[in-house]
Amino acid sequence: MRIGLAMPVAVAVMAGAVLGRWLGPAGNTLPVTSALGILLLVLATVRLRYCLWLAIVCWGVVAIPSQWARQLPPGLSGEDVRVDGRIIQTQQISGGLRLLVEVDRCEAPDLRPGCERLQRVRVSAYAPEPPLPKPGERWVMTLRLRPPNGFMNPGAFDYAHWLWREGIDATGYIRQEPSAQRLTAAPFSLRHQAHALLEKQPLSPRTRRWLAALTLGLGDQLTRDDWKLLNASGTTHLVVISGLHVGLVASFVLLLARGAARKLTPGNWRLRAWPWWLAGSAAFGYAVLAGMEPPAMRAMIMSVVGLWVLSGRHAPGPWQGWWLALAAVLVIDPVALWQPGLWLSFLAVAWLIIIWQGRPRPQGLRGWCWAVLRSQCLLAPLMAAAVLIAFGRVAPAAPLINLVAVPFMSLFMVPLALLGWLLTPVPYASTVVWWLFEQGLGGFYSALEVAVVHWPLWEPPRYLQLPWAVGLLVMALCWGLPGTARWLKLGALIIVMWVPFWPASSRPAGDDLLITVYDVGQGQLIELRSAHQRMLVDTGPRYRSGFMPLETLWPPGQHFDQVLVSHSDSDHAGGVQALRDQHQVDEWRAPAQEPIAVQRLDCQRGDEWQRDGVHYRVLWPNADQGESSSNDRSCVLSVQMGQQQVLITGDAGRQVERRLIGDLRSPVTVLVAGHHGSASSSGLQFVRAADARHVIFSAGRDNPFGHPNDDVVRRFREQGSCLWNTAQDGAVQLRLSPDAPLEINSLRGSAPRQRC
Repeated sequence: MRIGLAMPVAVAVMAGAVLGRWLGPAGNTLPVTSALGILLLVLATVRLRYCLWLAIVCWGVVAIPSQWARQLPPGLSGEDVRVDGRIIQTQQISGGLRLLVEVDRCEAPDLRPGCERLQRVRVSAYAPEPPLPKPGERWVMTLRLRPPNGFMNPGAFDYAHWLWREGIDATGYIRQEPSAQRLTAAPFSLRHQAHALLEKQPLSPRTRRWLAALTLGLGDQLTRDDWKLLNASGTTHLVVISGLHVGLVASFVLLLARGAARKLTPGNWRLRAWPWWLAGSAAFGYAVLAGMEPPAMRAMIMSVVGLWVLSGRHAPGPWQGWWLALAAVLVIDPVALWQPGLWLSFLAVAWLIIIWQGRPRPQGLRGWCWAVLRSQCLLAPLMAAAVLIAFGRVAPAAPLINLVAVPFMSLFMVPLALLGWLLTPVPYASTVVWWLFEQGLGGFYSALEVAVVHWPLWEPPRYLQLPWAVGLLVMALCWGLPGTARWLKLGALIIVMWVPFWPASSRPAGDDLLITVYDVGQGQLIELRSAHQRMLVDTGPRYRSGFMPLETLWPPGQHFDQVLVSHSDSDHAGGVQALRDQHQVDEWRAPAQEPIAVQRLDCQRGDEWQRDGVHYRVLWPNADQGESSSNDRSCVLSVQMGQQQVLITGDAGRQVERRLIGDLRSPVTVLVAGHHGSASSSGLQFVRAADARHVIFSAGRDNPFGHPNDDVVRRFREQGSCLWNTAQDGAVQLRLSPDAPLEINSLRGSAPRQRC
């Protein structure tokens, strides 16, 4: 491919990928691909270049939907399938293992859709019995799977999209009966052998984890605490196999090879090409050793193209090389277009080209130190803006940390880690080198913890994210582009400082109450926000793996005026620990007999309070509740603003509902259905007495309990209620105003008239 074609090829792949994403699953692309194919044949007779570009567009159109086509058919959701596959990754979780499996063969039950297209699945093994699965082994196992899906909440991490772009076609868990069986042992793999050798070293577990991540690309070895610290400090790029690591390997090999060439051929050593080829081969080999995952593959391509640019041998210019690397990455993997890491990497390189183009190469130690300082200072605001747009959060300490961490990791930690591998044949030599690495890691880790405590991860309100990102971008451009007037630079700083005072258009209006019924799977979590009050009703579930959906909704450090826990069942009180450990809660409320490990006020019938024009009233439980079940001790809360009423009944059953009828102020505007729509709640008398205009079921997709129950749904439909379900609609938001009708919307944008 000619260098001049790099930019058109990259643009053609992006156009095809965007078109394929817009068209959706593979079935919808058939008319478009057919039309493109006919046009391709016509253009082939006119000009070959146009034919090439259109062929690349077709590749993007086909590649994106084909990844959807591999996903588990909905008809197999919750069904057992028999899978023969190879273990790619293993990761320790609470109570078991999480496995990434490459599927060789899948057998579905009779009279069900086939699952032969599955390629990768992510499953959990709870309480596994020896022998434990290891990477590289082939196993046959019975899996209960479901299509890739995630919670749909405003401003939260899109897990379903992450699964799609990682090429994971289904998630689930391993059935204990019939038991899984190992078919073949792992074939020889230098990467796995190196990891096994590393596990035998007399080092701390943390050191072994970081060495595995830094040198072998085994990021799954890092714990959740490790990743939280890296994310909060903005140093994730230092650990995953990236351009830093591959570039260091290539640079080290190039330095040695050119030194050897100078000794062997002192007359014309600068003209020798083999040192550059050797450096490129080292970059490729290291990426293969690291598993050739997308970050490693991307870093390898960029490093090889960078070597070509620097060699000066019929080489492209910096921008031609940039487009060539981007085109190569996207042609190999069009799905990479949707990976934030790709754009963060290429944006950083592009900005470095801009700020250094036309400037002389630094000379001497002082010159290189100034170059690193200047690059980091000019790169920090641009990358902060990009991270804010991509992830909705930013690490305030990242610029200062990276100013020290990048040279520290580049010049000390990564060379020590790689040197340890080179010295493994020498007895005790690698142990000594890695011991030095361990001491440096201890200091680095402690410094990150101190920095995160003083400058924790910051997630600005959604209405501030875009203005702040634009302000940071303008500041980066004003300070990075040559010839910018000084008054523009100062103006950019003023814009960034003024952003916090941007009008809070998305905050609740002064007299409004914003209620969000979050999508947390099989559980319940409701947030109520008014001008001066932030309250939660229930905290969502906690799963066997230890995962709490509440952790995905907000960064640590949130403040809640009140948290009312309806009862102690894990699907309602599962997030109490996360709230207690990571956030500030002024007041807890819960039924007196419920075992919830917080200091709280008793939630009992007759409690009333007002805040911001909203009237809160507890309808249940009675003080003399007796030996009733935990469900029937649920705290039932009525929230009233003007003539509009929202009723939240927890898991209260029909007997409790009948006792509530006399206290209802019907019709109820919005009812959060009791017990997620279970048949034990929402009795006929209560449904008629409440006469709810809108009913929300907080239930999990494909939950094993069949919530909401068909009879319950039928009762509400016969009553004329509009029905919402977080499993299909995602989070449901209500806006109550004293002088305006109710506003109700779901995250997936379904119109209320379609459900009445």
